[in-house]
Amino acid sequence: MTAPALSRVASPRFASFLLLGVTLAAWMTGCGDDEDGQLPRPIAIADARGRANGDEVTIQGYVTVPPGAFNSGTEENGFAIQDETGGIYVQLDQKLNFGLGTRVRVQGTLAEQNKQRVLKSQPSEIEQVQGTQTVTPRAVLTGDVAEALEGRLVQVTGSVTRTFQDDSPHGYELYINDGSGEVQVYVYLTTGFDRATLEALTAGQRITVVGFAAQYESQYEVLPRQPSDLTLN
Repeated sequence: MTAPALSRVASPRFASFLLLGVTLAAWMTGCGDDEDGQLPRPIAIADARGRANGDEVTIQGYVTVPPGAFNSGTEENGFAIQDETGGIYVQLDQKLNFGLGTRVRVQGTLAEQNKQRVLKSQPSEIEQVQGTQTVTPRAVLTGDVAEALEGRLVQVTGSVTRTFQDDSPHGYELYINDGSGEVQVYVYLTTGFDRATLEALTAGQRITVVGFAAQYESQYEVLPRQPSDLTLN
């Protein structure tokens, strides 16, 4: 028997990090083309993830979730980055202007929100560095979406086992299984999906989903970033 779907609560799924008078202009001033950047040299994301809550770290990677994509659930405008060792979600109140594949360096404080590993930051601690790269999602089994993959961009394919469930105002959820175990697909309202398209999915229908591997309390899930991340097979 699979565990019941978790309901979202009124508070944001990733806690908002209060910015103390820092403006978007300050972030733009800190951006530069120098690969070394103005921030300290970064450590590997996997290393950062293994450190204690409250530790300050600097990491660098390529954007896998654009700023603000998950706003309807998190109530902030964070994004996610990934390097060759792992990925992480960066909490940020202000929405910055860069897209998928942008290379950024981020300084911040490690924390957990609803058991999801996050890095709390602010615009003055984020800078864009030279180079862009499209991160290829890792194809994994639905049953393998767990702690080891949290923070990474993944791709899962399976048959719908639980159809559309409305979790407004945060998002929508459904479940798929490829035979290895069920995983939740959580679609934030701010990712631009058409509700009718999701409601039309039927039990047994096979779909492929690309998304951010996340955790919400005891539930592991895949979070698509845009409508093209979900395709019918």
